[in-house]
Amino acid sequence: MKEVTMEKRVSVTEWSAIIRVLHWVMAITIFVLIGTGFYLARPFMTISGETTDKFLMNNIRLVHVLFGLFLTFTFFWRVYVGFFPKYHEGWKQFLAFTDWKNLLKQVKFYTLLSTEKPEHTYLYGPLQSIAYGGIFLLIFFIVLTGLILMGANYDTGITGLIYVILRPFETMMGGLVTVRYIHHILNWLFVLFIFIHIYMAFWYDVVYKEGTVSSIINGRVFRKIEE
Repeated sequence: MKEVTMEKRVSVTEWSAIIRVLHWVMAITIFVLIGTGFYLARPFMTISGETTDKFLMNNIRLVHVLFGLFLTFTFFWRVYVGFFPKYHEGWKQFLAFTDWKNLLKQVKFYTLLSTEKPEHTYLYGPLQSIAYGGIFLLIFFIVLTGLILMGANYDTGITGLIYVILRPFETMMGGLVTVRYIHHILNWLFVLFIFIHIYMAFWYDVVYKEGTVSSIINGRVFRKIEE
């Protein structure tokens, strides 16, 4: 009879409570923004009644703007937290891609060209550091273009002030039409990232069996003890 051996694993805190809260707040916010953004770009439904009583487009735009401001706040909050990491959530973790040997090893592992597991010297693997660094840049630019589009109709108040400050960026991008187009393209990139992110999270969990998916809820992963 074949002897069954049990793997020894140890529970390790991977994510602090603040990072988990920010992750889910940003995730929910982005989902709302994607849905409302697609509607604003191409309205696909109407409501019955008098034309003067129809405010659906305006209401959806209001929701989009409010959640856009919420995303802006949580984004800068996450940037701030990165300078004061409690565990391994600092910005230096995004430098994992600089380990070229490990990067190549991870590419070979993910493309099934090698069975050698890449080293886990950073919180993120090299490819993850590139992907997550990219999503932060994506959020930055979609916030930038969103604030420009929001402020374009105002010339007073805080919104008007924001538009005055960001007006040079609008000019650099080629005007409001181009800014809107870039904003829309970035929305599609969010959709692409979400699919890849969810797939890779589950793939990583199945292969490594470390509780990666559940870690963003309870904050802990289960590392295998090498003997």
